[in-house]
Amino acid sequence: MEYYFIGIKGTGMASLACMLHDLGHNVKGSDLEKHFFTEEGLIARGIKILPFDENNIKDGMHVIIGNAFLEDFPEVVAARNNPTCVCARYHEFLGEFLKSYRLISIAGSHGKTTTTGLCSAMMNAFGKTGWLIGDGSGHLEKDTTYFCLESDEFRRHFLAYHPEYAIITNVEIDHVDYFKDEDDYRSSYEEFARNVTGTLVIWGEDKEARKMRIDKPVLWYGEADNDDIQAKNIDERQDGMYFDVYFHNEFFAHFSLPFVGHHLLLNSLAVIGIGILEGVDPATIESGLSSFTGVKRRFVVEKHGENIFVDDYAHHPTEVGVTIDTARKRFPGRKLVAIFKPHRASRVLYFAKEFKDQLMKADEIYLCDFTSIDDKQDGTDIDITYLQKMIPGSHVLSEDMDGAKILVKEAPAVFLFMSSKDIYGLANLVKQCQ
Repeated sequence: MEYYFIGIKGTGMASLACMLHDLGHNVKGSDLEKHFFTEEGLIARGIKILPFDENNIKDGMHVIIGNAFLEDFPEVVAARNNPTCVCARYHEFLGEFLKSYRLISIAGSHGKTTTTGLCSAMMNAFGKTGWLIGDGSGHLEKDTTYFCLESDEFRRHFLAYHPEYAIITNVEIDHVDYFKDEDDYRSSYEEFARNVTGTLVIWGEDKEARKMRIDKPVLWYGEADNDDIQAKNIDERQDGMYFDVYFHNEFFAHFSLPFVGHHLLLNSLAVIGIGILEGVDPATIESGLSSFTGVKRRFVVEKHGENIFVDDYAHHPTEVGVTIDTARKRFPGRKLVAIFKPHRASRVLYFAKEFKDQLMKADEIYLCDFTSIDDKQDGTDIDITYLQKMIPGSHVLSEDMDGAKILVKEAPAVFLFMSSKDIYGLANLVKQCQ
């Protein structure tokens, strides 16, 4: 089969392209010519990446369309108008492609990328498991039984999936350019739950999740006494965490994991729930979770001289707060410099106060302006000064050598580069200036 990807450098798209290539298919695609971290796997496999051009579309192609590209995009138009091409959006293709596996979907406003990584590590210690994660990584071999899929609620795309199990990490409203309000956002998760053929594992302390009307079996996880999977006797340290897990009020096992950050405890607890459902023994759950080494662009730490650089995908105020809180715990006593580049003007407009409150947990705050093709797609026309004026002492920063030289003056520090877009280029410039 010949597959052509429109937007092949997209995080999920790059993962899927690599997987199809590894299964023996002919794969190529198009994208912008600038560098993205997601293309490393494509280059390593020799997958051809072309500049956008409607003439790239040839007869007989199976065209997979990235969700950032609207129906009037020239390559999309060319593919749709070619009667010999089979066309599908990314999520539509996945929904069909994964029907032959025991699918575990991981959904939620925050934490789904890391939780998918944790779940794939744990399940792969138990049985042959594939995965597709929104950090640009994926893995699939022949004779695979399980598949762990990061399942995005964006424009209700996760309704294309019909998993056996699903984790929902939280239901805090996001994508406010599409969802009308909290009720509308929550309803998408209720629809998603109806697609699950087995059991859902949901964070019990999320007030919006508790409001959901679900007619499928649910295991609630968390720290409260009314949770089915409960963490007790928690001991979080600078180099790891220790806790007991109770299942339906009965002791299940004690866990020692090499993670820092309370969010990772909760993510691990959700994955332990999947292990319980599949009958995985506690020792295998612990060893599988402990083998997890992180995912790309999720609190990736690099020491560079006297400075520490953290690269994180945080693009929602809750995620920004978690990143700063984790840095405080992991690097006590160090100066934290937050560098935040937002994605989508509508998100900044809607959550401006929340962004302000979370960013002000850092010692110094720098903000970069919008640069993505879809930042103002819905007509919201503000620039980064809208947020900067709300945050006393914050600064607007250019993503060039001039901006890097300004940041270098903050050294020694822990630099927190936070964005779902390509802010890591600015981090590299700062390293060059040291």
